[in-house]
Amino acid sequence: MSSNSDGHSPLDQFKIKKIVEMDLFGIDISITNSSLYMMIATFLVCLFLFLSTRKVNILPNRLQIIAESFYLFIKNLIQSAIGDEGMKFFPLIFSLFMFIMFCNILGMTPYSFTATSQIIVTLSLALISFLTITIFAIYRNGFGGFFHMFLPSGVPGFMKPLIFAIELFSFLIRPVTLSVRLFANMVAGHVLLKVIAGFVISLGLAGIFPLLFAILMTGFELFVALLQAYIFAILVSAYLAEVTKSH
Repeated sequence: MSSNSDGHSPLDQFKIKKIVEMDLFGIDISITNSSLYMMIATFLVCLFLFLSTRKVNILPNRLQIIAESFYLFIKNLIQSAIGDEGMKFFPLIFSLFMFIMFCNILGMTPYSFTATSQIIVTLSLALISFLTITIFAIYRNGFGGFFHMFLPSGVPGFMKPLIFAIELFSFLIRPVTLSVRLFANMVAGHVLLKVIAGFVISLGLAGIFPLLFAILMTGFELFVALLQAYIFAILVSAYLAEVTKSH
């Protein structure tokens, strides 16, 4: 396949490319476009929080209002899903929400890269959440209480093995569903925008119609970028609520 056709492939935007090659004792630790944009997203989150909290005014400025809005949004989400006890998980859920949101928004900028379009990135975030939930569930309820979660009360004896297996599988599959949901939504939206952009160029003057549609889709994709960060955060909160309320 020629380089020209590669450049017009809707999937070309998701290719991992090395920017700075590095090797540590035989381990490839090169900086790629994916890792670069994750570092940029992390830096922007830290910069945003630093600038918004550096000088707290009685009459908050716009940046402080935005930061407080995010704080209250996640706080209310946690308290409604878990309760006051869930505030111990505020740093985790807030960090996940902000990181995913900034990665998604960065991916909307021209000539950028969407880190959350990589399944390894979304799976890593999901596994961090899953391990936190599992460790806390065992710590809070003990091993017996943890496995009792997968066996609802009132189940007939002959059905207990089947119900236990189904509930355990549904618990273990959560990192996969969390990661695939975020990954698939980001990939699908960006591929659609790429395809529409191709029609804008190829149709000439008639390309005004796909151009208008592309503008609408860009706004919708920005909404999806924010929505997916919210969905990830609320699902982690819901999973934490289950183990918090278990005995």
